[in-house]
Amino acid sequence: MSGRIPGVVRVRGRLTALAGVLFLSGCALTGGLFGTVGPEYRAPQPAATQWHAPRAHGGDADALKSWWRRFDDPVLIELIDAAQKSSATLVQAAARIERARAEAVAAGVAGNPSLDAIAGVTRSAFSFGGPAAQRTQAQIGVQSSWEIDLFGALTRQRQQAQAALESSAAAWHDARVALAAETANAYVNFRACEMNVELARADGASRVETARVTDVAAGAGLQAPATAALARASAADAAATLSQRRAQCEIDIKGLVALTALDEAQLRARLARKPGEAPRMPRPAAFAVEAVPARVLSQRPDLAAAERDVAAASAAIGFAEAQRYPRLSLVGSITPTRSRLDGSPTINVLTWSIGPSLTVPVLDGGRRAANVEAARADYVAAEAVFQAKARQAVREVEEALVRIAAAGERMGEVRAAAAGYRQSLGAVQTRQRAGLAALAELEDARRIALAAEAAVVATEYEATAAWVALYRAVGGDWDARLEAPARGKE
Repeated sequence: MSGRIPGVVRVRGRLTALAGVLFLSGCALTGGLFGTVGPEYRAPQPAATQWHAPRAHGGDADALKSWWRRFDDPVLIELIDAAQKSSATLVQAAARIERARAEAVAAGVAGNPSLDAIAGVTRSAFSFGGPAAQRTQAQIGVQSSWEIDLFGALTRQRQQAQAALESSAAAWHDARVALAAETANAYVNFRACEMNVELARADGASRVETARVTDVAAGAGLQAPATAALARASAADAAATLSQRRAQCEIDIKGLVALTALDEAQLRARLARKPGEAPRMPRPAAFAVEAVPARVLSQRPDLAAAERDVAAASAAIGFAEAQRYPRLSLVGSITPTRSRLDGSPTINVLTWSIGPSLTVPVLDGGRRAANVEAARADYVAAEAVFQAKARQAVREVEEALVRIAAAGERMGEVRAAAAGYRQSLGAVQTRQRAGLAALAELEDARRIALAAEAAVVATEYEATAAWVALYRAVGGDWDARLEAPARGKE
């Protein structure tokens, strides 16, 4: 017989034509052939309508993409960039995006026809009471299956996968915002520690000088030995405080090394100040927060992720509901087979089949209905999580605004107080050296002046930390139009 199998071309052409018609009809549908079961998704709304806390003034409300440059501190920007490049958290978040993207691709092609090629060769022997006969049989063919989306099961599955992908992308952006804020806080802590070290150093030098002068006076019989001992004890106490604060700065540097993955020597070089330059806190430029929280909160990637989780849960209800309805698949196969017995001519056989396969749920003991109820419960939980995060987001912005306003109000007062106490301390020092004031009076004046200087540093730190918290609260520089990270990137 000829190697060409009669009718194969004709049957294959019919299958191709039928598949093409169904494919084009399927592409025209945006849901199930007979409708899409399950609820149509409506995005939940944040609870708040306007801010109640005082809003920061000056600047404008933009997408915050240049936020950190407003701090006028190139080192801060460098450290945040380094942390973004080395963060294991961001790598994990990006990996979750890749997984969700793969699942979305799989869900997207679930409604397309599948085509599998099959091939096999077997060698067998059998006997009917006489000598064994050897048979060689070869098969090569194709099998196809196509599930027709009758009631929207595949549509809901695609919606669920797409929402999960978008949630993963938003979570990646949220991780970026959180990491930037964490790095900024660590940097601000270090700068505040440096300022406190300078206060402790100046205070210690003053106390050492006082102890020296008192020792000289005690040696001349002008001061009691107990007074000289008190002065030396005060100098030792200042030295201990300075050592403690230096150690805290070293701990802050170790934390920055862990966050940025920079070599410690390289990090110290970046943190070093120019000769004669006093330490200072980063000074952010103010910007105005919009009056309607919904517009600001739309920038928050954690809320975007939570909203996409709600959308995925809504689609899951439809998918579970669709499992309670009939499912239709079109299946077909073509299997040419060539068989040959020893000493016999080759036999060619063509087997083909095509037709619908309908699955109708009849009795499952309530399993599918229970799955629907479970999906509805998941939706209620996801929506509750979103609302809770929305309320928390409003709270975080409100608190940051209150902190900024409060620090701004106190700043002038604490600076004025520090200047007055410095002047008073200078006067007491002059009187004490002239023998007109007791050392105890000097130490009291010094303690009060030092506390006032520390209050200035604390207020500056609080103001800067509040701006960092506001950055975190309003979602950082994330924008909903930003695409997910490309493959191989963070």
